[in-house]
Amino acid sequence: MKILDEIWKRGKEFLSVDYPIISGGMTWVSTYELVKSVSDNGAFPVFAGGNMPSELFEHEIDRCLEKLNKPFAVNLITIAPNYREHYKILLSKKVPFVIFAGSFPKKSDVKIMKETGKKVMSFASEKSIAKKQIDFGVDALILEGSEAGGHIGHVSLTVLLQDVLFDMRDFPVFVAGGIATGKMMAHLLLMGACGCQLGTRFVMSEECTAHPKFKEAFMKARARQAIATPQYDSKLPVVAVRAIKNKSMKDFGRLQLELLNKLERGEITREKAQYEVENFWVGGLRNAVIDGDIDSGSLMAGQSVGLIKNIKSVKDIIKEFIDDAEEEFQRIKCILS
Repeated sequence: MKILDEIWKRGKEFLSVDYPIISGGMTWVSTYELVKSVSDNGAFPVFAGGNMPSELFEHEIDRCLEKLNKPFAVNLITIAPNYREHYKILLSKKVPFVIFAGSFPKKSDVKIMKETGKKVMSFASEKSIAKKQIDFGVDALILEGSEAGGHIGHVSLTVLLQDVLFDMRDFPVFVAGGIATGKMMAHLLLMGACGCQLGTRFVMSEECTAHPKFKEAFMKARARQAIATPQYDSKLPVVAVRAIKNKSMKDFGRLQLELLNKLERGEITREKAQYEVENFWVGGLRNAVIDGDIDSGSLMAGQSVGLIKNIKSVKDIIKEFIDDAEEEFQRIKCILS
């Protein structure tokens, strides 16, 4: 038996897949095509609804339910304008897993979703959020470091591992953020993770339907170019977003200032301002992923983008991770023997 078979056994059993490698739910990227390929190759796929029109969201979920014969999850962005509609649709669908993302969900949302028989997972970007989500009743956590792409927290995975993972040996915890190699996955599993989530790596797959220019931007980017957006004022709380630096990042800064000025003049409510912020990212991401507008569109990517310089099939990506992890375990075994 390979070392890997034993060390990630708990993650395999929880997700009911061959390999507890989660393909992150990336809006407009984690489409049916990518989900199907990840599932066919033994890993755990996540369909991302983002803020897509409700009719399309429901159609794509039905497509996954019809074509996939293995478990998968649907990603719900709690701060997306269409979140409530997407939530209601999911309640009536026999989707095995739901992952709350963007911000943590309400306790009632977790409870009602679990009552439909689904397993619920949620992201945690710091210890207080992790504890709150467990109290809310989630079945597992995805501990995500700030190295990740898209909506992020402010604490690195290195710190989160020490602060959260080491204290939660008995609760299923998967980890995400900056993971680009099987060697890294091996060490995270040794630390107690049930499995790993990869996002940026799967963007650079042949089956990912993102625009060629979007992938090309990833290919050229360095880790330091995947930067996080700042929050200018606590009057307008915004969830940080990590993306490759381009014109859209500057545009977002200007949008924040405009919205803050409107808030001060009483021309807009805080809720409406936050809605405008999320609409900006939703539209910008679609422009980049679907239309290939890599200048004004949003290039959401994790810092691991600087480590990925090739496009491979999903099958080869998963195999590479598994082979590299097993090789690392054997190296460690030789050192300790």
